[in-house]
Amino acid sequence: MTLFGTAGIRGPVDETVTPALALSVGQAVGEPGETVVVGRDGRETGAALAAAMEAGLESAGADVRRVGQVPTPGLAFASRGRRGVMLTASHNPPEDNGIKLFVDGVEYDRDAEEAVEALVAEDPTLADWNEWGSAERFGVLGPYRDAVVDYVREQFAGRTEERTRPLEGLSIAADCGTGVGALATPHVLDRLGARTVAINATVDGHFPARESKPTPETLTDFSAFLEGGDFDLGLAHDGDADRLVVLGPDGGVIHEDTILAVVAAHYTRTATVNDPVVLTTPNASARIDELVREAGGRVERVRLGALHEGIARVREGAGEDGDGDADADTDTEVVFAAEPWKHIHTAFGGWIDGVASAAVVAALVADAGSTDALRAPVTERPYRKLSVDCPDDAKAAAMARLETALPDAFEDASVDAEYGVRLEFPDASWVLVRPSGTEPYVRIYAESDAVDELIEDARGVVADAVSEASSESEPESE
Repeated sequence: MTLFGTAGIRGPVDETVTPALALSVGQAVGEPGETVVVGRDGRETGAALAAAMEAGLESAGADVRRVGQVPTPGLAFASRGRRGVMLTASHNPPEDNGIKLFVDGVEYDRDAEEAVEALVAEDPTLADWNEWGSAERFGVLGPYRDAVVDYVREQFAGRTEERTRPLEGLSIAADCGTGVGALATPHVLDRLGARTVAINATVDGHFPARESKPTPETLTDFSAFLEGGDFDLGLAHDGDADRLVVLGPDGGVIHEDTILAVVAAHYTRTATVNDPVVLTTPNASARIDELVREAGGRVERVRLGALHEGIARVREGAGEDGDGDADADTDTEVVFAAEPWKHIHTAFGGWIDGVASAAVVAALVADAGSTDALRAPVTERPYRKLSVDCPDDAKAAAMARLETALPDAFEDASVDAEYGVRLEFPDASWVLVRPSGTEPYVRIYAESDAVDELIEDARGVVADAVSEASSESEPESE
């Protein structure tokens, strides 16, 4: 049984994420004496799934703290020192829902997810009748918003005389997409001094204003609103506010890797350790490496959906004390971790947090003077991605061939084959080839001043490897 993808369990509520599944997962997660916080986004199916989840947790012996509708980072914040369950399908359509598990503010790692899968498959055992848990309301939205405000004030303390309003004078439009980000982001921005206009800020699980996933295509109305107004920047969330898309005052979407790069550079410059590490994913741009190097840090990469595991790996390698702080004998620290659109502000918490990102990016714009000034240090090369058809049963053989074929074809590139095959060139161009985890494709990502030529050269090598691997996987005719 495989329940968990790269971001928890997701799928249609009439097929995959059913009340029966929520009940079973709750029984697998809950234990006598445990406390588990349960939250949900604004989807219509959230209340019923939350009820099933709570029944499962309580019948396994856990005490439930209901936090109601909150952004996913708010639930993660509430899970510090205990376990947490967030019912959300993030940017998926309204007919979907999902289950995301946390412990002490961090998503479950793969081992913990596999343990839950095994228990669900075995039909979890209930606690004795007199050990069943109880449930009560637990207010976290206010404390979470306070914590984000305090964190950003500390990060940008020297920005203003009073040191409490780092966004003073900034005009921001925030498109909450009728998601639960409406319950946090506008409030945080206002308290930090911005003049905030909230768009689509009524929580509605049908997502009537636009699709939950914020993209240039789904944000066309918001882009026009920005272009016709007098704003310094625009910010847009998905349904549960773990993603953030940033737009300029002209309504244009600023590339997610550019935002990642400037935030990473900020954390690297302000780090208090000699070896600041920024963690990102193989599909992220080399522009991040360039800015982080200039700021005095270095970049490491982990597979998609495993930022929290990468943070743990770096910290384990550096050595930590029991409180999670770097040992005096080491000077290595993950100062920021991110994949496109999703950021972990490690000094604030171990979870992906689009609300904190909105406030941090806005403060960086305020310091720079404009979005154009903020992105000026970034070299933005043309970017493309391409999919090559590949049967699922040929992916492993194709990728094994490409570990040799791609370096042979691009002899001047450095090679990293830990998560797909990533080639980096002396001029900071790069290409990544990796198998899709959900569709019959091998994906090619490339960034270069000559991106069309680079991606076509890579496509030829990939197509040959796929063809050879597919021929080998075909059954012999009798």
